[in-house]
Amino acid sequence: MSNPVTIIMIEDDEGHARLIERNIRRSGVNNEIVPFTNGTDAVKYLFGSDGTGLAHKGNALLILLDLNLPDMTGIDILRRVKENAYLKCAPVVVLTTTDDSQEIKRCYELGANVYITKPVNYESFANAIRQLGLFFSVIQVPAAAT
Repeated sequence: MSNPVTIIMIEDDEGHARLIERNIRRSGVNNEIVPFTNGTDAVKYLFGSDGTGLAHKGNALLILLDLNLPDMTGIDILRRVKENAYLKCAPVVVLTTTDDSQEIKRCYELGANVYITKPVNYESFANAIRQLGLFFSVIQVPAAAT
């Protein structure tokens, strides 16, 4: 049996963060949510004290990522996650107000799994999270490089 999925929510707007969490819970997803309001703290958590990401080897993570953060861009975080041997298998859902087609294309090219523009249709969003959770519970996520 694999570890339950931990949801990493990187969202600097407290109101949006509460709304996202409430709708995730309303959809029946009870997984742990680890919230971050800035990129610096999220990167420290994801990559660990040694900066390698090894601390999360074997952990199932789902990253909800805002692109517009106070201290760095979500694009930078997405790029670093997808280039990391231990984190690159983690699905990334970009949740942002940016609807620029070039930015959307860039996120998908960097490895984003889903790109959702705020304001979000939370029923569809919650359903997507639930489906990802079901996917995790049925499918063994491939092990990252050792």
